[in-house]
Amino acid sequence: MTFIWWIIFGLIAGALAKWIMPGKDPGGFIVTILIGIGGAFVGGFIGRALGFESAGGSGLGWGLIWAIIGALIILYIWKKLIAPNFSK
Repeated sequence: MTFIWWIIFGLIAGALAKWIMPGKDPGGFIVTILIGIGGAFVGGFIGRALGFESAGGSGLGWGLIWAIIGALIILYIWKKLIAPNFSK
């Protein structure tokens, strides 16, 4: 059951990050989920490193905000560093 919540949480965080960041985004449904789940790890790590105890929290509160921040970082890195290399 926990894995299903990861998928739902990843979909919400990934979709919101793609909606916030303009431009062409990678992938479809599954990539959006993976971006959201990866964003939760990245955002939680950064938040805890900055001293925010709620950064690793679960639920749709601060945990979602940090997941979106992490997903935005992943999308930014994708668009600036990885995607340009695919067109070569």
